[in-house]
Amino acid sequence: MVDLRSDTLTMPDYPMLETILTARLGDDGRTDAKGRGEDPTINRLEDMAAALVGKEAAILMPTGTFGNTIAVMTHCHAGQTVLVDEEQHMLLTEKFAFEQDLGRLTPVCYHQDSRHMPDPDELDKLLTESGASLICLENSHNFSGGYCIDLPTMAAIRKVADRHGVPIHMDGARLFHAAAHLHTTVKQVCQYVDTVMFCVSKGLGAPVGSLLCGTEAFCAKARANRKLFGGVMRQAGVVAAPAIYALEHNVERLTEDIENAQYVHQQLSGKLHKVRLQEEVQTNILMLNLTDAGILADEFCKRAKERGLLIRPIRNQYRVRLVFYKGITRKDAEEAAAILLALDSEL
Repeated sequence: MVDLRSDTLTMPDYPMLETILTARLGDDGRTDAKGRGEDPTINRLEDMAAALVGKEAAILMPTGTFGNTIAVMTHCHAGQTVLVDEEQHMLLTEKFAFEQDLGRLTPVCYHQDSRHMPDPDELDKLLTESGASLICLENSHNFSGGYCIDLPTMAAIRKVADRHGVPIHMDGARLFHAAAHLHTTVKQVCQYVDTVMFCVSKGLGAPVGSLLCGTEAFCAKARANRKLFGGVMRQAGVVAAPAIYALEHNVERLTEDIENAQYVHQQLSGKLHKVRLQEEVQTNILMLNLTDAGILADEFCKRAKERGLLIRPIRNQYRVRLVFYKGITRKDAEEAAAILLALDSEL
């Protein structure tokens, strides 16, 4: 069975798991005057993460959802307005910040342009009209099909934010894939944002965890909010050690995921009669559009499973997502392409 439902399905290899056995541990919930906990392995990971993205500090979070939520609730107060992409993961599936019984923030939605990026002019207009307190970006963008915001556009958005005196938070769950596509470093991407969250449990292949990065002052507030939200972990060096291994060993291999996704796209391009492909694969995600296929996503995924391919509907009943990750080989990609061609021929 070829399983392309999500890159959260990555499994830690033995060398990664071995790091847990020798990790130095402490109580991360017991902090010093600077707000740092007593787990030396967590502290090492946080310092490493901050340096990688070019920020002053970082905080280990149990999940990306938790990291994004803490970031937004630290930047904003209940009742304030936030600019978010209309298909941003934070808005559509994480939700807490925008639930009126919970975070009580008001979303104002912007749209992607023809390049699948935010339009800085639209952001400027919406900031003027709404008086929003924060801009939220997603890079790469999950529900669009893994498209990335390039550096010139990031720089233009930064200028807009500065004119309005508004900070930028970036959901960088798949930040390292975005940097690989853009042929740059994560530090170069993150120079245009105030805070960023990235996951180590997706393409990077660690079992658990995400990092929220920003200034020391911001992270001090976010660390206090993490405690209020119940996110403090104790001897979580057992989580941090595999994350350190992932950052040291699994970044360069992310190009394999992109190449496998692009391979499937190439094998399907011009050969499908009913199913439509996104026009370009930039990272490790490939979206299928079933609008003209005469079949709903659930049924399409059911038929794929019967042939040995696990994929999943995403966002609505006409879209299906494939995600490539560590453990998926070129042979798996070949099998996936063959199954999709066969399914399309039967529609």
